[in-house]
Amino acid sequence: MTDTLFSVSDRVVLVSGGSRGIGLALANGFARRGAKVIITGRNSDTLQTAAAAISSSENPVHTIACDVSDSEQIDELVSQTVQEFGRIDVLVNVAGVNQRKRVESFTEAEYDFILDINLKGAFLLSQAVGRQMIEQGDGVQINIDSLNTYAPLKGVAPYAMSKAGLSMMTRSLALEWGPRGVRVNGLAPGFILTDLTNKLWSDEKIRAWGERNTPLGRLGEVDDLVGATIFLASDASRFMTGQTIYVDGGMSAGINWPIPEESLGG
Repeated sequence: MTDTLFSVSDRVVLVSGGSRGIGLALANGFARRGAKVIITGRNSDTLQTAAAAISSSENPVHTIACDVSDSEQIDELVSQTVQEFGRIDVLVNVAGVNQRKRVESFTEAEYDFILDINLKGAFLLSQAVGRQMIEQGDGVQINIDSLNTYAPLKGVAPYAMSKAGLSMMTRSLALEWGPRGVRVNGLAPGFILTDLTNKLWSDEKIRAWGERNTPLGRLGEVDDLVGATIFLASDASRFMTGQTIYVDGGMSAGINWPIPEESLGG
């Protein structure tokens, strides 16, 4: 007898920001487990390349181009997905951008760019998909949060602010939509190696700091996030909503201060 508790087979899964990094890894994780996956992003060519990399002959991954900061494109995305697949079972809100600058150096345009995609875009996509899920009477939304909602990192103030807003959005939607059959949770990655962060972590001093302050002693890989995401999308988490899971190697467990081991005694 097959245990289907963690199954996502045949579920229609929409992944924003699915053409690279964390979004691509999560889309691949769902596709490999039999879900019907649609990835979305701003660039059609990049999406097609990504989809080809994770598709199989038995289960092709589909693409729909969409800029999540544009409400009209979001409405078209949801309409096209429902028209083709009949429903949306899972939304994974991954699309996000960041810039590292001193807080006094950010321009208004840079601030708007980050908040429009990371927070406004996530809200508009959740809202549009939420309407469909409410009509269905069920659905799951997973918002990709950040370690910055545990403690903000220096140099990324607008990004940290956007993720703090996303954390509250997760709880607010869970509160309102729970009685209508829709669960909303967050997943907060720790220090994860991606194409966008490899340059930062290639600095030996920075990497040593990250590894030293992560109790598991290493930086994360994008595939480290798949298990928790599948859990949140499946019936295994059916009594969970409004929560954020930190998948960070223990980084948020506490402050790993540089006290010499020999001074601890014992």
